[in-house]
Amino acid sequence: MQARPEGWYELTVEGVGASTLYKFRIDGELEVPDPASHFQPQDVFGPSEVIDHRAYDWQATDWRGRPWEHAATLELHVGAFTPIGTFRGAIERLDHVAQTGLTAIELMPVADFAGGRNWGYDGVLLYAPDSAYGRPQDLKALVDEAHARGLMVFLDVVYNHFGPEGNYLARYAPSFFSNAHTPWGLAIDYRVSQVRTFAIENAVYWLTQYRFDGLRLDAVHAIAERGEPSLLSDLSCAVGRLALQTGRKLHLVVENDDNTASLLDPVEEPPQGRYRAQWNDDYHHSWHTLLTRERGGYYRDYADRPLDHLTRVLGSGFSYQGEASAHRGGRARGEPSGALSPLAFVNFLQNHDQIGNRPLGERLSVLAQPAPLKAALAITLLAPMPPLLFMGEEWGSSRPFPFFCDFAGELANAVRQGRRREFALAYAQFGDAIPDPLSLTTFRSAVLDWTERDQPQSHKRLSFVRELLAIRKREIMPRLAGVRFGSAQRDGSVVTAEWRLGDGSTLALMANLSGKAAPVPRLAAEGRALWGEVVSRRLQPWSVAWTIGAR
Repeated sequence: MQARPEGWYELTVEGVGASTLYKFRIDGELEVPDPASHFQPQDVFGPSEVIDHRAYDWQATDWRGRPWEHAATLELHVGAFTPIGTFRGAIERLDHVAQTGLTAIELMPVADFAGGRNWGYDGVLLYAPDSAYGRPQDLKALVDEAHARGLMVFLDVVYNHFGPEGNYLARYAPSFFSNAHTPWGLAIDYRVSQVRTFAIENAVYWLTQYRFDGLRLDAVHAIAERGEPSLLSDLSCAVGRLALQTGRKLHLVVENDDNTASLLDPVEEPPQGRYRAQWNDDYHHSWHTLLTRERGGYYRDYADRPLDHLTRVLGSGFSYQGEASAHRGGRARGEPSGALSPLAFVNFLQNHDQIGNRPLGERLSVLAQPAPLKAALAITLLAPMPPLLFMGEEWGSSRPFPFFCDFAGELANAVRQGRRREFALAYAQFGDAIPDPLSLTTFRSAVLDWTERDQPQSHKRLSFVRELLAIRKREIMPRLAGVRFGSAQRDGSVVTAEWRLGDGSTLALMANLSGKAAPVPRLAAEGRALWGEVVSRRLQPWSVAWTIGAR
């Protein structure tokens, strides 16, 4: 390969077509795949394959996306979503997703990782969908079939680190990394223009070649070297330009422990440096401590006053808006968020992290009582904030979702021992019961059991979720454009909240979040009942009532 300006090397080979396999040889001694490989049929250590993206015959050619206020998302892991564990296998369950009333699916990362199974956050070849799930045309077919059913498709992408096995960039492009560290290794250095281009073009690649409707950027607080202007700003602007050029509705969402409200703007169309929304951990943590009474780890920031935290989240977005966090050593966390639209906050009771980062990977269906969990769902699915469910949550699946991977040798042992050390103090009671993340049995335990859906209790839960999502679609979704935060108060165990909808009407919540009956607050809002009821001016234990008022 011939040296070119600014550190690039180039070679043109005539007569190379689709399906050709190739590698790069470094200094005559090390053969590696293309760092921008589009497919790795023999995993991350094998050759790269030339892919002709024009060969796929798209069917949903009129699809231009859906507005962000329509979002109601099911997060899924392709390998564990079905027993088949492939892109094609996921297609078989899209009718279920649409019939449930959800409007989008979000895939956990699919960028190529070492081994045959992984959560996806150890990806090393960011342009190549992992061959364990199928070929590129299979992923395109999944997106295409989802669009045919009116479903948006989002992809989780990781720009804060590379996985520990199969990444050779440091060998021949050491300036790709800085001396800063992330929890997972050396930081990617986005102050370097070529590195920044690599990430931005990757985001645009998924949105163009695979026609995803949006991306969820993992743990952006852990991007140590963002550069100036920030990588996040440049990436958003690039996606905004793509939206303008194509007339598509494209959505960018972040996970950000820093609660940086100034990074968010859900109504900006198209994106111009900011992001539609953030996964709202404050909402989850408030509910989790209320439902389970757990106090360890980050839950200690919420455990003493979960209802106060939940009330603030319902009234202004984040719970931590600049206050000190005990879990973070007293460091201030967050920015004021009440001036944002509620659409800037993706609310959830469970996701892959909050289930899988537990020693046993238990779901709320086995940790919480049915009545409180039903109340939590009634609030989550009808509040104006875009809701997210984790696969199987819609029917109350009891299948765990423990952490799993497929490394070998010393790395496998390091992961295994590190997992045990992580839980040694807080969860000492589990001891040897903590699943081995390298075991095939651990992975198989995470695969959804679709026969569970047909059991009486599961069928009842699914009908409940479908009822709520039907109300959301009929009564709330058409009014969400222009929605604003109103007020939220707590009176003992009773939480009330109001939001001003885009058509001028008022959406109101009244909930008794305790196991004892409580009186209706004197200032409770009046309006047409959407869901739930009040009996004799008393709120029954764990009861939820939604109303919508006139303009």
